[in-house]
Parts: sequence; C-alpha cells; structure tokens
Amino acid sequence: MVNKYADHCPLYRQSQIFAREGIDIDRSTLADWVGKSATLLEPLADTIGRYIREGQAIFADDTTIKMQAKRKCATARIWTYVRDERPWGSNAPPAVWYQFSADREGRHPTGHLSNYTGWMHADGYSGYNRLYEKGRVKEIACMAHVRRKFVDIFKASGLEIAEEAIKRIALLYAVEKTARGKSPEERALIRQERARPVFDDLEIWLQAQLPRIPGKSELAKAIRYALTRISKMRDYLDHGVLELDNNTAERSMRCVALGRKNYLLVGSMGGGKAAAIAYTLIETDKLNGVDPQAWLTDVLSRIADHKITRIDELTPWHYAAKAA
Repeated sequence: MVNKYADHCPLYRQSQIFAREGIDIDRSTLADWVGKSATLLEPLADTIGRYIREGQAIFADDTTIKMQAKRKCATARIWTYVRDERPWGSNAPPAVWYQFSADREGRHPTGHLSNYTGWMHADGYSGYNRLYEKGRVKEIACMAHVRRKFVDIFKASGLEIAEEAIKRIALLYAVEKTARGKSPEERALIRQERARPVFDDLEIWLQAQLPRIPGKSELAKAIRYALTRISKMRDYLDHGVLELDNNTAERSMRCVALGRKNYLLVGSMGGGKAAAIAYTLIETDKLNGVDPQAWLTDVLSRIADHKITRIDELTPWHYAAKAA
C-alpha cells in the first residue's frame, strides 16, 4: 500500500520487482491484499473524516481519475477535504479525507458534508451550491485561482493590466506571510489594518479596467471572474481562521496526480474506494510527520481486535504523540 499510494509504484511493477528477487506474487494477489487491508482500515478513515468535519474551516477540491468500465475508461473523481489549523496557531492535528465517486455530480460533496457546519474554501464549482444554499456551509473563494488567470494572460501576451493585477495580489500575500502562525484575533487585526485597503483598491481597480478593454477578450473574462470570486472571499479579512486561497486542498491532490501518471486507472468502484481510504491514511500520516509504513504495520497488527469505541487511539496524531 505504501509503495503504491505513497511512492506511486503500481502493483504490476511491484510484482516484477518481487520476481527479480525470486518471489512469485501475482498482481491479483497484491490487489487482493490492498483491498482487504482497505476494508479493515475503513473505520479509521471514517474517523478521520468525522474529525475533519468538526473543524471551523475546511478546504475542498476534486480531481479526475480514470476508472475501468465495460468498454472504455470512465472519468471518475477523487474528492479531498482538508483540516489544517496550523496557520492560525491551533494545536489541532492536520488531516485529509478523500472520497471516490464515479462522476462529478453535486450530490457527492453534498453527501460527504451533510453533517458539516462551518466555512469551506473551494473553487467555483457549481456542485457545491447545494451546500451553500442550506446556509450551514459558508463559501470562501480562492485568490490563487484568480491570480492564475492573470499569470496565464501575462505569460501569453505580456499585458500591463495583467501584470498590475499580479502585483496587487502579491501585496495581499505579503500580508499573509506576516499573519501566518499568529492567533485568529491577531490575524484578523493585521488583515483589517494592512490587507483591507489593498483588497478594496484591487476590487475598485479591476472594475475600472473593464470599460477600457474588449469585452470578449481573455483579459476581460479574467477580470469578470476575479470580481465574482473576490466578493466571495472578503470574509477572510474579518476571520483569522480563514485563508486567502485554497492551496491547502490543491496540495493534497498532488499524490493523486502523481499516482494516476503511474497506475493510470482504478479497476472498479471498489478499487477507487480503496484508493481513497489509502490516500486518507497515508497523507494524514505525512501531515503529522508519521512514517506511513511504520504506522500501517502497527495499526494492521492491532485494528482487528481493537474496540471500535476507542478507534481514535489508532489515528496518526495519537501514534505521533506516543512515539514522541
């Protein structure tokens, strides 16, 4: 499991590696082991998911992954939900929870977060709207998505307006460097004093640029997108538990991006679910500075006889505390 989901080595390659050492283990046998291990570890992944949904603010994102279908590969999805309160000085351990689905319908995140109440950093995917409509989940947009569009335009055409937008956004990130690690109250105060004037000026300046450029140009599209998203990130100025962007969730998707380049696809719904469980456990290990192989070795030797009412004792952060 560690070789596949942490080191991105597909099972068929692992089978070949074993064969070079004179050990005959078929890929189907390895897949069976991974599947059964994931089933055994599922309650622990569910525990991590519940822990994440207890946070005041989470980060959400999704990415594609191929799934083998009857005649051709289908485009399935891996969803990620992250709780990481370290930027505002919290002692709560960081964690990430992955979920798998065969498509990108909005009912999936709605189901994943059915019991969640709090802030959610996310992109502008319309499938999240059902969550926002109920009022329990409050949307926080991502400045990194806004900035990325201007960066692409500046690289392609060198337009001064795009460059100026990038510079103005950089001033907001400079404030965030100062605020990082401080308490929510201190972060809010720093932002109100230093970031709010820059943020307000950025919005006014963007509005002033639209009449000056062709309405159908890529730059105009980027500005309209920015103005739409900026209105949904303004709350970060007053709440120190929030971030300026959703990069925390995007970073959590790197493991999936690297994995799919190597194993290319999951074989079934069961394989996708096993991958989500494995990523949840291994990536949460890494966030807490835990060696995934040492932790999995320990947990798999104990979980079958462990009381479900004490499942929290097996989480990566408890393991890290015990090791320390």
